[in-house]
Amino acid sequence: MPLPHLKVFSRYARSCGLLLLPAMAWNLAFTNTLMPPPAMSEFWRDIPAPLVLIENSFRVLVFALPFAMPLQVATPSERRALWVFVLGTLVYFASWVALMVWPHSAWSASALGALAPAYTPVLWLPGLAFLGQRLYWGRFYRWWMYLLVCLGFLSAHITHAAIVHLRLP
Repeated sequence: MPLPHLKVFSRYARSCGLLLLPAMAWNLAFTNTLMPPPAMSEFWRDIPAPLVLIENSFRVLVFALPFAMPLQVATPSERRALWVFVLGTLVYFASWVALMVWPHSAWSASALGALAPAYTPVLWLPGLAFLGQRLYWGRFYRWWMYLLVCLGFLSAHITHAAIVHLRLP
């Protein structure tokens, strides 16, 4: 006899949140390489409290909501959305690699290069929004709601990263 909690778990195990696991693992594995601990304290120094609150609130929603979205890749539009997500994620990873491998290059010193890890999620988060057409519960949700949450997060995150970049020597 199957256990009820395992059925619930298996339902959520097939969520769009699975797609976020590589990016989450990447961030955990390489954040200290991109930004060593002394630099991390500089990253949060003198950032306005409302910006920190907005950025972190939206970050939680961006990374939690997909675990409530069933992952379905059956239609041509869902397959395209998955490709957008995968290709965008690869560009995101490449933006980190460029900064880690060539930290003193002109690209890494430029605003375009230094801020790339902050703005390249704009390439993969829309794919996730289009894949997450519904939630496991409720009928109120529309895919564009997640896209708005992503835009809120990206606006705050890019602003935060730009503030840090502007104060660096």
